[in-house]
Amino acid sequence: MEHLAGDSTAVVEVRFKHTRKEFYLNSDGLQLVQGDAVAVEASPGHDIGVVSLSGPLVKMQLQRLKQSEDGLKKVFRKASPADVDRWKEAMDKEDQYRLQAREVAAGLKLKMKISDVECQGDGSKATFYYTADDRIDFRELIKILARDLRVKIEMRQIGLRQEAARLGGLGVCGRELCCSSWLRDFRTVSTAAARYQQLSINPQKLAGQCGKLKCCLNYELDSYMDALKGFPSNSIKLKTKQGNAFHQKTDIFRKVIYYSYSERPDVFLPLPLSRVIEIIEMNKKGEMPENLEDLVLVQVKDDAALPTFSNVIEQDALDRFDSKKNKRKPGRKSGRRRPQRPQKSAQNGMEN
Repeated sequence: MEHLAGDSTAVVEVRFKHTRKEFYLNSDGLQLVQGDAVAVEASPGHDIGVVSLSGPLVKMQLQRLKQSEDGLKKVFRKASPADVDRWKEAMDKEDQYRLQAREVAAGLKLKMKISDVECQGDGSKATFYYTADDRIDFRELIKILARDLRVKIEMRQIGLRQEAARLGGLGVCGRELCCSSWLRDFRTVSTAAARYQQLSINPQKLAGQCGKLKCCLNYELDSYMDALKGFPSNSIKLKTKQGNAFHQKTDIFRKVIYYSYSERPDVFLPLPLSRVIEIIEMNKKGEMPENLEDLVLVQVKDDAALPTFSNVIEQDALDRFDSKKNKRKPGRKSGRRRPQRPQKSAQNGMEN
């Protein structure tokens, strides 16, 4: 049974090297499942990829990415053993191509960094991915590479985030980078996302392997912004008869705000959100409370609400089995030899 062009099952998602994924039209109605190697239409020739998504989920992915099925390239066939062998031969040349391209670029004094090379499945084309701060005239580079490698050369400039996605790696969370595993669209990340989440603006901690702000700063941003809707501005000072107090920090989800007097900035006074709003309303009416100490209902410490854990690291220490061996029996002193009992000779023993 042939699939229609508008049927969602007639479109499959094909994954190529690293994170590059594209949609192709399965016009011949091939029975394709996730993990099948397929030969797809390319310019020129054909390319080899692996089916990463098929069935009705492809339609949902197209809608999420706002892509249309019109103008999609076609799936030629399932990859034959000969196609796979040729594909592997092309991939084995990628490291050689990258090193050779870097040498030629350095000889031409081009200020560019060639980070990755992707060869087409049939070996007729090689795509060089590079990063550069300025515009690069690489016409001479393409001419030399095409002459030496005898393949069609394509230069594609990418950003630092795309470079990190192609190279891959592990994040500080211990998992594979989001950009190299599942993230497909790179949204803008600003320092405002860190400020809303009460994070210190430390570039070394907030920057990812690409040198830009981490994409995960946007994941919980909406929850923090919803929780901050009922909080007053940090620039508002609380006026009391004892003096003015300024904002120090905010515990968003416990709804506790820390203030300090201008004369004592090292003393943090935790106030519940309801008390802070009450004081602000009093200041608007021209009224001032006596001090803030009387309004602190609950003394909140940094580690008060944290759960307590047993020292599992000490329990699992590698030398925990050796501790008993080093213990001496009570009554024995170090440095003293145990007196030896006099041994009876065999002759005395027989006489007795």
